[in-house]
Amino acid sequence: MRKCEKGTPGYLRDKLKIEILRTVIYFAIVAAVFLLGYSQTHSNKNLLTVAAVVGCLPACKALVGVITRFPYQTVDSALAEEVAEKSSHLTVIYDLVITSTEKIMPVDCIVVSGDKVFGYTSNEKTELKSTSSYIRKILQQNDMEGVSVKLFDEFRSFIALVEGLENIAAVEKADTKEYETEIAHLIMNISL
Repeated sequence: MRKCEKGTPGYLRDKLKIEILRTVIYFAIVAAVFLLGYSQTHSNKNLLTVAAVVGCLPACKALVGVITRFPYQTVDSALAEEVAEKSSHLTVIYDLVITSTEKIMPVDCIVVSGDKVFGYTSNEKTELKSTSSYIRKILQQNDMEGVSVKLFDEFRSFIALVEGLENIAAVEKADTKEYETEIAHLIMNISL
């Protein structure tokens, strides 16, 4: 199976599949160790039972990964293709589930152009203003002053803005790719 990088379309789906597989394998190992100990001693009071109980820790951790990712869907492939074809000069990241201590905020797509960050979310539970201010706060804490952040819940408005940013970036040809990549990595660091 190919590894899908964080920030690419399909990341959430692929990561969920990997987490499910890892969880099944871990619990199968725990069950095998327990059954091996039980089959040899005909009692659950043996050292392999202790090993199986301790083995439940990584298995449960993997299960938590499945539970946290399960409610969030990957970005629609048609949406990702449309954004990709209209943003060749921009830095684009997809499939984000931004987490803070208070909230979980799914964002389908974020486009970075210079010191401007624009995002689109199809999830109606995502509060646009609080998510924007949280991203801005994280960027400021990491010495990225003056970065403006705005999220949209209407795709047509978002894609029109992306087209405008693409036209500006194509004309200016400014070398801001490294700065944009740094912003994108900071945003991906606060995402599942």
